[in-house]
Amino acid sequence: MAGRAQPRRPAAPPGLLPLLLLLLSAAAIIPRGDGQNLVTEDVTVVEGDVATISCRVKNSDDSVIQLLNPNRQTIYFRDFRPLKDSRFQLVNFSNSELRVSLTNVSISDEGRYFCQLYTDPPQEIYTTITVLVPPRNLVIDIQKETAIEGEEIELNCTAMASRPATTIRWFKGNKELTGKSEVEQWSDMYTVTSQLVLKVGREDDGVPVICLVDHPAVKDLQTQRYLEVMYKPQVRVSQNYPVQGLTREGEPLELTCAAFGKPQPTEMRWLRVDDEMPQHVVVSGSNLLINNLNKTDNGTYRCEASNAVGKSHADYMLFVYDPPTTLPPPTTTTTTTTTIPTTITDTTATTEPAVHGFTQLPNSAEELDYGDLSDSRAGEEGAIHSVDHAVVGGVVAVVVFAMLCLLIILGRYFARHKGTYFTHEAKGADDAADADTAIINAEGGQNNSEEKKEYFI
Repeated sequence: MAGRAQPRRPAAPPGLLPLLLLLLSAAAIIPRGDGQNLVTEDVTVVEGDVATISCRVKNSDDSVIQLLNPNRQTIYFRDFRPLKDSRFQLVNFSNSELRVSLTNVSISDEGRYFCQLYTDPPQEIYTTITVLVPPRNLVIDIQKETAIEGEEIELNCTAMASRPATTIRWFKGNKELTGKSEVEQWSDMYTVTSQLVLKVGREDDGVPVICLVDHPAVKDLQTQRYLEVMYKPQVRVSQNYPVQGLTREGEPLELTCAAFGKPQPTEMRWLRVDDEMPQHVVVSGSNLLINNLNKTDNGTYRCEASNAVGKSHADYMLFVYDPPTTLPPPTTTTTTTTTIPTTITDTTATTEPAVHGFTQLPNSAEELDYGDLSDSRAGEEGAIHSVDHAVVGGVVAVVVFAMLCLLIILGRYFARHKGTYFTHEAKGADDAADADTAIINAEGGQNNSEEKKEYFI
């Protein structure tokens, strides 16, 4: 037992040794380093375009460079291409770089591509190819082709089969709006639908609604639809004659009615609010004419227009004023007293009332300017007040002046006509026979001067 020989292992066949060496070599190139001597970049490419993969060596030592696909199949070994895919083409080969292009890139080409460097130990680094797919189609679907003013309409914009999922933005004219988006995934593709609810008005008619896509694979991808909005007529009444003037009795008046709507108004008529239309009023289409205004024409005149959407109107309020009057020119009267001449001037003035016809334009119709009416009335009322004050002041001045003149005359009269009186100083001369005796008697009476008395008559 102790001398029993151990069984020998069979020797390897002669043809198996090269195969073992090859396996050992393959095991030796399994990446163990961190690829510190290799440099590459990730590639992002749009489907159908060309991707370029570059493997570069920082410090070249004449080592072998090769490129492998995500399935670790060798694409290029040095400048030799073992993979039978003609889409891969050699762009550049040297000891420090291996550059390869891939044409007509598809989604199946996406993944990691490996750059390997045969060193000791071997080095490996990978680059990632990312394939972008732009939206296949961009469509706006509108709920109603034609909307009526005030309605809410729904619009949907769909971007189909994109990668990654796209972002949809809405614009009405130059104003950005906010929609609600939903994303659906089909395999590796995404379909995005955005919904926009919009309340339309007459100002939106003919305005474009734009659906715009934000996606890294495409720029300025958008589609648009023009809004078509129907609305009631917009009515305006304008005064042709008198042009911003006063509507006076006996003069003509001409009005014109204009209406705009979608569709264009098919019917237009004039009527008088709360009363019958005067028989002498002439209506011709959109025009209204009154040749000879009078007080009975006062009232509100309405122009109505209608289309398939509805009816609207505008009013004109007419007030007929008196015709202008002409009075004689101011006159002057002069009165003279016995002492001082006095001039009394009586001035009369004539004013005429401010008159004007004016229009009220509801339903966004244009209104006439009331500034002329208020200014005219204010100016003429100011003239009336100024004339009244002048007349009153003149009368008061004349009365005061007359009283002063009367006082002056009375003062001079009393100054000239003093009172007459008699004294008894020559009382003894009354019985004298001649003048000498009277003088003597008068002088004798002077001794009794203390008894003199005066009597004023």
